[in-house]
Amino acid sequence: MSNWHEYNNALRQRGRIDFWINDIEKSWYHPDRVFDGTGSSQMYTDDAILICHEIRVTFRLPLRQTEGFINSLFEMAELPLICPHYSLLSKRLAQLDIKSPCYLKRSNSEDDTVAIAIDSTGLKRYGRDEWHQEKHQVASKTSWRKLHLGVGDDHYIYASLLTDKNTMDDRVVKPLCEQIQVDVNHVSADKMYDDNLVYETLENHFPEADVVIPIREGLYYDESHHPIRCRNQIEIAAKGQIAWQRSHQYGKRNVSEMAMQRYKRTFGNRLHARELANQKMETMIACGVLNRFTGLGMPKSYRVA
Repeated sequence: MSNWHEYNNALRQRGRIDFWINDIEKSWYHPDRVFDGTGSSQMYTDDAILICHEIRVTFRLPLRQTEGFINSLFEMAELPLICPHYSLLSKRLAQLDIKSPCYLKRSNSEDDTVAIAIDSTGLKRYGRDEWHQEKHQVASKTSWRKLHLGVGDDHYIYASLLTDKNTMDDRVVKPLCEQIQVDVNHVSADKMYDDNLVYETLENHFPEADVVIPIREGLYYDESHHPIRCRNQIEIAAKGQIAWQRSHQYGKRNVSEMAMQRYKRTFGNRLHARELANQKMETMIACGVLNRFTGLGMPKSYRVA
């Protein structure tokens, strides 16, 4: 690693609480509340709810502990603020309606393009842990959700979607692409995304991008397949799998694997919310937190001969 000192400082900054609650006094409450007899307007802004949930996922706190933790911070900082009630935090989570992960890198150049890697991983929804299963010889009854990510080669998460465990990977490419608002010149994914519909979707959203997806076993050449899919199949047959991967920089797909590993190491592999709508916002907020961590600094590694 060539930037250990800077990256070490970035890891320290992740734990600073003022990194999350800096200069929030003016944006915590709605400035103009209406009391017209039909029920008062909301007291807390969406920013306030978002900050509470960012702190919650970062420090892995239950809702009640999140409320107590934030209130104690306000008391120590002598801020005239109150954390929303834990029941309100739960209710307002799904109402945030975040469309894509926050805190993306802001580029000064309109010519910058990124390479996107698409992949998915599983997150535990509920169930008995491994110790309970082994001790009492019972089934886990674990249910899973599937987290789909679109990650750039700059390690920022540009798209995130949570689905049930039975949703096929190639069915979510379109909603992932709709979240990506940057120029893309390279798209990579594993062979589970090798489908004509995937190629068509990627071509519609990123017409200039090189789509690098390995061909599934047993697939025969057919002119009815998408042209890029046929090109990949011909090149793999001519060059071999490894040479084809090197020529099209298939190794860029590793950033999606790294992003999923970072997610689980930072936030764990278990969802805290119970309802699907809340779980979707929980993972979206967590991806935004990872983006903010990325902005603080990432390791720069090099191979030692």
